[in-house]
Amino acid sequence: MSAPRLHVLVPCAGVGARAGAAGPKQYAPLAGRPIVAHTVEAFRALGRRLATLALVVAPDDAFVEQVLPDFPRAGERLLRVGGATRAATVANGLRALAAAGAGAQDWVLVHDAARCLVTPALVERLVADCADDPVGGLLALPLPDTLKAATPEGRVAGTLPRAGKWLAQTPQMFRLGTLAEALAQAGDAITDEAGAIEAAGLAPRLVPGSAQNFKITYPEDFALAEAVLAARATTAGARRIP
Repeated sequence: MSAPRLHVLVPCAGVGARAGAAGPKQYAPLAGRPIVAHTVEAFRALGRRLATLALVVAPDDAFVEQVLPDFPRAGERLLRVGGATRAATVANGLRALAAAGAGAQDWVLVHDAARCLVTPALVERLVADCADDPVGGLLALPLPDTLKAATPEGRVAGTLPRAGKWLAQTPQMFRLGTLAEALAQAGDAITDEAGAIEAAGLAPRLVPGSAQNFKITYPEDFALAEAVLAARATTAGARRIP
């Protein structure tokens, strides 16, 4: 058997209404570039490690060619098969990858389009930790804050122990065939791929991520993301100074 290949699937069909952007949040500007452009750049930096970098957009998406005029390049695919939910978008994307030649044993890294601060180093960490794992896994962070349960009226119902609780991030890395089957069984209610894998009775590996690998969700997240990008640019510039 040939070695399993690595494919990246970026669901890019959502609206992201909580972000307060005029259109789909993944296309909103961040530090002079669309959010999704930062995401694509992080995965392009992995070069030939990836067999495919695929964006899954809505069939009627009228923005993607404008904001990403150089996509797709060689080894990249623009898949206009996005669905009404994240689960449907990912499932449709997996079918499109399979139809294009991806194997059931190939690894697929599913990553949020709006989680644009991911770094190649984080992706490499996930791949290294999961390449020999029988299930696969996801980037995640141990819960750092006190966790409260709420009543329907918005009052505290209790304090929950945070020990052993993690915040899920992306990428999430699973075998294409396993993930496709798990999504088909779990339906549209799941909010991440690991949830579908868990519903199938499997236990994904938790790989430490980064607090900087957050998803842009609310209006204030834009300023925080710009601050992170500015700090990275300053650090990179300092390294280039002889």
